[in-house]
Amino acid sequence: MPAHLDAGARGPRIGAFFDVDGTLVSGFIATAQAGHRFRNRQAVFGELTGILEATVRYKLGRMEFKRLLVRAAGYMRGESLDEQEALGEQLFHSHIRARIFPSMLQVVAAHQEAGHTVVLSSSALTIHVMPLARYLGVDHVICNHFTVDSDGMLSGDIVRPIVWGARKAAAVRDFSSANDVDLQQSYFYADGDEDLPLMREVGHPIPVNPRRALAAEAEQRGWTVLQASSDLGGPFKSLRRFAFGRR
Repeated sequence: MPAHLDAGARGPRIGAFFDVDGTLVSGFIATAQAGHRFRNRQAVFGELTGILEATVRYKLGRMEFKRLLVRAAGYMRGESLDEQEALGEQLFHSHIRARIFPSMLQVVAAHQEAGHTVVLSSSALTIHVMPLARYLGVDHVICNHFTVDSDGMLSGDIVRPIVWGARKAAAVRDFSSANDVDLQQSYFYADGDEDLPLMREVGHPIPVNPRRALAAEAEQRGWTVLQASSDLGGPFKSLRRFAFGRR
């Protein structure tokens, strides 16, 4: 059992909310799909350079993730949602599964063993998040969805409001209210500065590999910080390397 959960309460009223990209998985899951589209000549050069530019601008803090999502959705207009979901499942097993942080697998399992309500709460899209949820045995997912037409074809946009930043916090509040989850007893794991609104609402905020603003607030408030790595030497070895103490 991870140290920060040793004396924790049990039961479904306690939520364990997990961001995905950078928190459970190294990097962005969507890059695997973008690479597949380019290798199979489904993407024009302008699409690839546009997504790469937007990704760099997001990492530098010069673009909100929701704008990056909308741009990516526009490139996929007219494609079948069913086919994209099948591709997402395939790419998860061929490219993404090996990028899951071994130590975070153990954290998810510890919450499940404690009977907590485990939720993936991500700004990514269903085609990227749902294969991971199935692999982890997580039943609850909060994420973004493509808009589709009557034939199930992508219309080039994202269902509003887009789950990101303060809107992710609002979505988690709504979920918690509907499912009798007590946020003041709950945990939230994330790496991004945009997740500070939700970090400030839960009783147990746990930054994972936090970026600058999140790391600064974690240090100021004395939050527990986890440093996850892609070390594949074994889950228990990785757990011993975890910084479960305060930072």
